[in-house]
Parts: sequence; structure tokens; C-alpha cells
Amino acid sequence: MTVIDLGELRDDAPPGPAGRRPRAAGRPFRSAVVLVVALVTLAAAAPPARPAARTLAGGPAAAAFVSGDRVYVVQPPDPQRGVGRQLVAYRAGDGPPRTLWRTLLPGAGVATSVWEQDGTVLLVGRTAGDSAWETLGFDARTGRVSWLQPGVGFPAGGALLMQVPEVSGRQAIRRVAVSDGRTLWSVPGTPDNVELSFGPSGVERLVHLTAAGETVVYDAVSGTRLVARDLAGGDRPTRRRTLLAAGMLLVIGDDVGTVTAYDLDTLQRRWTAALPLVGYAERCGSLLCANRLTGGTWALDPATGAVRWTDDRWAGTLAAAGGRLLVAAGDAAATGTALAVVEEATGRLVADLGVWEVVPQDEFDGRLFAVRRIRNSRLLLVELDPAGSRPEVREVLVGAVGDCRMGAELVVCRHTNGGFGLWRLP
Repeated sequence: MTVIDLGELRDDAPPGPAGRRPRAAGRPFRSAVVLVVALVTLAAAAPPARPAARTLAGGPAAAAFVSGDRVYVVQPPDPQRGVGRQLVAYRAGDGPPRTLWRTLLPGAGVATSVWEQDGTVLLVGRTAGDSAWETLGFDARTGRVSWLQPGVGFPAGGALLMQVPEVSGRQAIRRVAVSDGRTLWSVPGTPDNVELSFGPSGVERLVHLTAAGETVVYDAVSGTRLVARDLAGGDRPTRRRTLLAAGMLLVIGDDVGTVTAYDLDTLQRRWTAALPLVGYAERCGSLLCANRLTGGTWALDPATGAVRWTDDRWAGTLAAAGGRLLVAAGDAAATGTALAVVEEATGRLVADLGVWEVVPQDEFDGRLFAVRRIRNSRLLLVELDPAGSRPEVREVLVGAVGDCRMGAELVVCRHTNGGFGLWRLP
């Protein structure tokens, strides 16, 4: 029998004090296109520890991304060999990974996201000197560069919604074709006065807050103008802070002490609630969770704004299932983030989960995974399920040292050999 110590399960045991919610709570552009168990002693037959039977080359500055049965590695320039920055595509079959193609990337910079969509490989990243964003399209079969445009490309149905964060005072919001980058339609607005609402297929709604005080909502797929209203009620136009969550537009009052909710597709007012210092809002199961700038969460009835429960310990919700929420504490430790499972209806603590590193996912199929370092250059890979409140051990990754990413089928992590190790999900 193999025993893997994951900690202890404590009913109603209070975690440590909450800290300030990270500034990343606002979901800045750097985390775009993008982002997210109980502490138990598991005395059962664990999966066998498997070394990475397959490895990929990649130095410390390289980055790997997963899409289906492919892994895309962005290699930095190698001046000694006279080779510029490259994108290398591998197919991960049952045997060793096979190189499909490699192509030189124009310019220099850092990739933040790579994925495949309708026969095109899309890369979003920062340009040289971290000065601007750019999006590139490649033919998935040959690796040939198809197009390059400034800005961030967000998936939006079968196309991309392009936004240029560094540009103001011009039309910067466009829907472009994935295959060649041609503009399909554009709407007024800049990143300073536009909010994007995301769903399963990417961007679903675009909200333009005009200088005249009017709020305009567009369908992000068709470009149709759904509704326009002056929510200021004749007051002098000001740029009020807004949030999008649970199919609602949330307007933060000028006194930073109230939140007013409007239906996103009709802009009909739903409710106003006294909620000071709200920094971020998100759907949490059937509720709306508003997270404070100073740490802590209110769980609200999205229909009325009534507070169902509040807790100073949590700063975000990662998943919901079976009437339970997987929540994260406000402070991130060097080895990961403190997680817990709570009852959705009451906020009662079900399981204190300890610290895990939630694995970034390039493809999301509803499952969440996390890793924890164990001895001898190994990572314990678990699936997080708030419904069951306990993590399910999926794999012991031998030779993995962190910096993992995954898709629906594959896991790729930094390897002790300096490159990347590749595992297939069991």
C-alpha cells in the first residue's frame, strides 16, 4: 500500500488570516485569453510514479503551450548559433514527440498564449522591450506566418476580437477572421472605455462607455448593437468604474460604497447594494461573489443583491459543483495558493485544502488540476473537485520541477534536464 500525505481534513477549521487581494484580481491584459483538494491522508493505491518518457528541448527562457495532441514551444533567440526566435510545433503521439515544423518569429518578445483555432495557430505576446501587445496567425499545417497585428486577440465565437491596449482616441475594437486577420466589423471604443464579457466561446458581449455618458452593449459575435442607455440619469458624465459578471453590468458608485446591477442585455436596473471597496466580481455557482479590495468575499443573490454570506478569508472562486465552491485565499505563497471547499449556500467551511499550485490550462474542459512538490524532483498532480471536496490523485510526475501547463489530454512541465517533460493524462 502506498501512502501519499496530502495533509489533514478538518471540518469547520478556520484557515489563517486573509490578506489583501492581489492586484491581478482585475484580470489585466497580461492574463488574457485566459485563468484559475482537501488536505487528506490518502491511504490507497496511488498511480505509479512515471518519469517523462517524452521530453522536449527548451532553455530557461523557452515557453511551452498545449493544444490537443500538439505542443507549441516558443524558443528565444540563440545569438551564438545565429538563430532568431522560433515557434516549434510537436505532435505528441504514443511514441516520441514528432517535430511538425519550426518557423522564425518576426521581431523579439515574450509569448503569453498560444492556441489552435480552425486550422490556424494563434500567438499573443508582448513585443521587444515589453512595449506593446501583438497577435500572430500561422498556418497550422505548415507553420507559415499568415498575419500579424498589434493588440490582443481574444477568442469570440469563430473569430477574434482585437483590442489594442496601448492606443487611445481611435477605433481599437475589431472582430477579425482567424485565417487571414481581415476585419469583419468594428465598433467605437478604446480599452479605456470598453469592458468585455466572457463566456464558454470567448468574448460574448462588448460594453462601450461613451464620453457622453451613454452605455452601449454589442453582441461580440455579430457586432449587433443590443441596447444603449444613459445610466447616469442626466448627471454630469463621469467615467465610473464598472465590472461585468453573471450576465450583469455592475456600476461602482462614486462614493465607492454602493454597487448597482443592470441586466447586461437590456440595461434594466436590478438592484443597488451597499458594498464598499469592491475590487472584482464573478459568478460563483448560482450566486454572485463580490471580492473586496482589502480582502474577503460577499456572496450575493444575483436577482436581488441580498448578501447570503460573507467571509474575510477568500479572494476568488475557482470552481463550483454539487452545491460547493472551490475558493482561494488572498495571499499567494511562494509554493502556491491556499485553497478550500465551502458550502455555496452558507459559506461554511467543508475542507481546508492547504497550498497548491493550480495548473494553467490552455484548453478547458471543466476540470481543474493542481500540483504540489514532493521529494526527489517529483510533482503530485491532482484533479480538484469541489463536489467531492477531496483531490483525486492523477499522476506522480517524475523529473518535473514546476512551471506546468496542460490541455485536455497532455501535461507539460519543466524538466530536470533543462527542457520540458511531457505526460498524457491518465
